[in-house]
Amino acid sequence: MSVNPANQKVGNYRWMICALLLFAAILNYVDRQIIGILKPTLVAEFGWTDERIYSSIVFCFQLAYAIGFLFAGRFMDRFGVRFGFAIAVSVWSLAAMAHGLAHLVTDISIPVLNLDKNSGFAIVTLVSGAAGLAIARFALGIGEAGAFPASIKAVAEWFPRKERALATGIFNSGTNVGALVAPLIVPWILSHWGWQWAFIGTGIVGFIWVGWWLAVYRHPEEHPRLKPAELAYIRSDPIDPPAKISWLKLLTHRQTWAFAIGKFMTDPIWWLYLFWLPDFLNKTHGVEVTVSKMGPPLLAIYLIADIGSIGGGWLSSHWIKRGWTTNKSRKMAMLICALAVVPIVMAAQATNLWVSVLLISIAASAHQGWSANLFTLTSDMFPRKAVGSVVGIGGTAGAIGGMFIAMLVGAILQSTKSYVPIFVMAGGAYLVALLIIHLLVPKLEPAKLEEA
Repeated sequence: MSVNPANQKVGNYRWMICALLLFAAILNYVDRQIIGILKPTLVAEFGWTDERIYSSIVFCFQLAYAIGFLFAGRFMDRFGVRFGFAIAVSVWSLAAMAHGLAHLVTDISIPVLNLDKNSGFAIVTLVSGAAGLAIARFALGIGEAGAFPASIKAVAEWFPRKERALATGIFNSGTNVGALVAPLIVPWILSHWGWQWAFIGTGIVGFIWVGWWLAVYRHPEEHPRLKPAELAYIRSDPIDPPAKISWLKLLTHRQTWAFAIGKFMTDPIWWLYLFWLPDFLNKTHGVEVTVSKMGPPLLAIYLIADIGSIGGGWLSSHWIKRGWTTNKSRKMAMLICALAVVPIVMAAQATNLWVSVLLISIAASAHQGWSANLFTLTSDMFPRKAVGSVVGIGGTAGAIGGMFIAMLVGAILQSTKSYVPIFVMAGGAYLVALLIIHLLVPKLEPAKLEEA
């Protein structure tokens, strides 16, 4: 990352805040990724025979994530990032630890998508640990829903517009680091202490982060370590107009729907990577759940995805600094990312493990570059006071899409035993999403909110 002399003079404490957000994203995705890595172990441990049992557990997380996201953004806007984020991480850390008690919960029954003979739904009873895991995943989803509204709002508070995509890309790269760290540590914990401690350990680390966050984070105007010159640099953009930020009023703006539809169509593809890749590698290429076997493919995928997260954010920020319009810079970067996802349609048919890994790696990298720019659209189109709420609305839309794909993937695998149709859906989602975004906000103009 290049830093011009002016930035060096004003200070760089804002990047400390970015580092805090980065570590939160790492923890967030370690917690999410654990269950995907442990799926073969949990299937053997509890004797699950129906693919839809696992997809139902994933569905419970997505359902809670959708519900939580709907209110998390508003919560962050109303009560502030400092305490709001601390509460969110505390909730998800407790929920992560609760996974270790999954065997104590009695049976529950839920409807699942049925593609075998008749269309519609069937009833699956979650037994032998599945019920407890479903409840713990639900609680995890509620807590983790606060992560991105808090992080995007913190970036909007601490960074000028020209640096926001880069800052978002950096902290968002933590999602890849978390997904990368998990396959390195989870199999080791599994072999030494058992699967329960993989969940309990990450919960403990989450509470350590909460203490760090409360000690360091303040609003820029209130931070004792922020120099006046850097505060002036952070506030160098035009002042946001005073506005009444009504949650329902936000739904009347095309800008809100552009972001929400983009999330609805592309977030589920990332959930696909996160929750189903270990299963895909295990079933398609016989990769065992050990550090030596499962670690290298997932390491490659998420390491390359890190490049996309930072590179995608840097690309649009670079073009803006060179004089391109925000509209052209963001959409060009998103177009490049959308095109880079398309080759994933061949991943399920590749007979060589590392060809599949390469195709998925490129798609995952492109998703992260796409995501960095999509998130930044909220601060491009809305004042800071509304960013958390808009991110919450979009996050809910993305989680609803994730709910659908969780049930759909389980049903497709139960019916066809093939990942081919799943990767075909993934390949075209981004181009369609970008077209809809462009039609809704052709010039990426700011939303005209009602004046206070």
